[in-house]
Amino acid sequence: MTTYQEFIQQNEDRDGVRLSWNVWPSSRLEATRMVVPLGCLYTPLKERPDLPPIQYDPVLCTKPSCRAVLNPFSQVDYRSKTWTCNICFNRNPFPPQYAAITEQHQPAEIIPQFSTIEYTLMRATCHPPVYLIVLDTCMDEEDLQAVKESLQMSLSLLPPNALIGLITYGKMIQVHELGCEGCSKSYVFRGTKDLNAKQIQEMLGIGKGVQPRGPAPGQQGHHQQHDQLPSNRFLQPVHKCDMALTDLLGELQGDPWPVAQGKRPLRSTGVALSIAVGLLECTYPNTGARIMMFVGGPCTQGPGMVVGDELKHPIRSHHDIEKDNCKYMKKAMKFYEGLANRAANNGHLVDLYSCALDQTGLHEMKYSCNLTGGHMVLGDSFNTSLFKQTFQRVFKRDSKGEFQMGFGATLEVKTSRELKVCGAIGPCISLNNKNQCVADTEIGVGNTASWKICGIYPNTTLGVFFEVVNQHNAPIPQSGRGYIQFVTQYQHSSGQRRVRVTTLSRSWVDASVNIQHVAAGFDQEAAAVLMARMAMFRAESDDVQDVLRWLDRMLIRLCQKFGDYHKDDQNSFRFSEQFSLYPQFMFHLRRSQFLQVFNNSPDETSYYRHSLNKEDLVQSLIMIQPILYSYSFNGVPEPVLLDSDSIKPDRILLMDTFFQIVIYHGEIMSQWRKEGYHNLPEYDNFKQLLQAPVDDAQDILETRFPMPRYIDTEAGGSQARFLLSKVNPSQTHNNMYTWGQEGGAPVLTDDVSLQVFMDHLKKLAVSSSS
Repeated sequence: MTTYQEFIQQNEDRDGVRLSWNVWPSSRLEATRMVVPLGCLYTPLKERPDLPPIQYDPVLCTKPSCRAVLNPFSQVDYRSKTWTCNICFNRNPFPPQYAAITEQHQPAEIIPQFSTIEYTLMRATCHPPVYLIVLDTCMDEEDLQAVKESLQMSLSLLPPNALIGLITYGKMIQVHELGCEGCSKSYVFRGTKDLNAKQIQEMLGIGKGVQPRGPAPGQQGHHQQHDQLPSNRFLQPVHKCDMALTDLLGELQGDPWPVAQGKRPLRSTGVALSIAVGLLECTYPNTGARIMMFVGGPCTQGPGMVVGDELKHPIRSHHDIEKDNCKYMKKAMKFYEGLANRAANNGHLVDLYSCALDQTGLHEMKYSCNLTGGHMVLGDSFNTSLFKQTFQRVFKRDSKGEFQMGFGATLEVKTSRELKVCGAIGPCISLNNKNQCVADTEIGVGNTASWKICGIYPNTTLGVFFEVVNQHNAPIPQSGRGYIQFVTQYQHSSGQRRVRVTTLSRSWVDASVNIQHVAAGFDQEAAAVLMARMAMFRAESDDVQDVLRWLDRMLIRLCQKFGDYHKDDQNSFRFSEQFSLYPQFMFHLRRSQFLQVFNNSPDETSYYRHSLNKEDLVQSLIMIQPILYSYSFNGVPEPVLLDSDSIKPDRILLMDTFFQIVIYHGEIMSQWRKEGYHNLPEYDNFKQLLQAPVDDAQDILETRFPMPRYIDTEAGGSQARFLLSKVNPSQTHNNMYTWGQEGGAPVLTDDVSLQVFMDHLKKLAVSSSS
């Protein structure tokens, strides 16, 4: 018999699913008493090397309101060649091509190990992906040169049939023609006036309503006509315009408009993005396309403006947002949200690559990535290996040589009748599909059973929340099972339309009688990440202090429900193994940069939240509670507690926070390194010890996207703050001289430690009055 932990791991490996509860309370009343909502983290495109390539369409339930896909949980009658849908219990005939099925000769989709399966739709038309580059030219020479080189490099990584376009912007916006040989030609737009798709279509002479130009004089033949199609002048296949675009990028100069002393350059980011969205809207609606936007500073004119051009007026901070002292913010956010919705409705996604020493307005522009599934990358300069390597990874390929990116996905959730869908939190927008599976309660993006995810990757993970609707007085049979089916349709990077179907099933239990069964199926890691997403979703609209109070209330209620204790005796409190780590996840989440904005700019906060909103469970947990490894002469490297007690003078520590990789040398190690002992042959073991964390860090750096910041520091070094701000401050300047304390490093903070936090939690949990 496998343990619950193994069962959870097997399900994640096979289906890309982690549920907060793996045994479901059988009534609505009991489900609300569980405190943590029933939800799951679902990774639709989780890499599965053993998936059979199925080259036919899925078999659907014939009931119009259901349309669930045939799966291993469906009951099959081999004699009458029918199957019963496990979602709605409708009996369906098999199509004629299934006439030969028997118990020995089964199609893949009803074999138990294929509860996740992927179909390739043969009848769907293949479209090449579209890449539209939108480049800010108001950068300094070094940065602009670095971006140009990265873009020229990326041309060699794109599939030859992919379509590519280029828009550059500064004070004015230029849409470059790529179809003309010998001379560079572009259409120039004012940066202060927003245009809708129809106006852009008319001005550029593109789209369906425009007649194609005839062949030029002296040219014969009908085959010329396709090259002359107006929409092709701005979006050309890579293999046709490779050389022209490389030359065009090479010749590109910085924005020619003079910038007076004490002023910012006039930059029309908002209108440039609007033109890019409009161009794709009228040429390639509902086709996989990415707008790749490179931003080197804030938008200072026109719609979407985030700061004025006077340098004496700094860009808004969290303090200004709290005091409602932001002249441009709300209007800009509304503008970018409108653009993001337009792009998402057409299946197009927006990437933001923002590199500057000051903020560029990511806080206002965040919807562009958050609603479309685009990448958000934040850095100091385009001329760093951090940006260059991150950008290279956008075009990463899998073992079959195919891009690890899908386009224009739709995710639909179907549930058996005892369950309903409350909503989803992740890089998606609602498709407003309000059917019988939709709950009245809304969590995240609700009131729908299907969502659109314009950019989808092997790590893209949605948090989906459910509600048990079964009433307490209508019990479900104790051996009964509930079902959830996820149907993800997407455009593969090869252009094919594919459908990935995951069906899962769990048991119902009467929680009023068998509460220990439900508790045994609790997945504290999944629960922590789902609660973190809910907290972040609330923090976008509510005050952060209210969100922290809500998290605390939920934690206290969970302790009261599942803790083992005597009333008013805090020393008697015990938590079972399934819940033991959950309070410390909440402790680190409360202190994390997702909810604490001190020392971060609004742009940084948006970037951190964007990452937690789309990453899978393992990466999300690293963001919430970083991992700490210790290297010393006492044995092999080992994980240690994220605690100030772990910081010892004779240790080297490696901390992974997802966003940074920190190697920290204790005082003795740092001293020896300065004195150069590792260069002497007799201290070879010290040289190996210094090298070990560097090699391990390299392994992490090679696979992570975006590339984390690499920090090498030592005791007393200025960058040691990255480590000290993350560890649990069990030893601070307030208690460092306590008698009998074994020495870790004291942390200068007034934050409470995990020990104090747990003591307060136990006290409140066992209190009769709470």
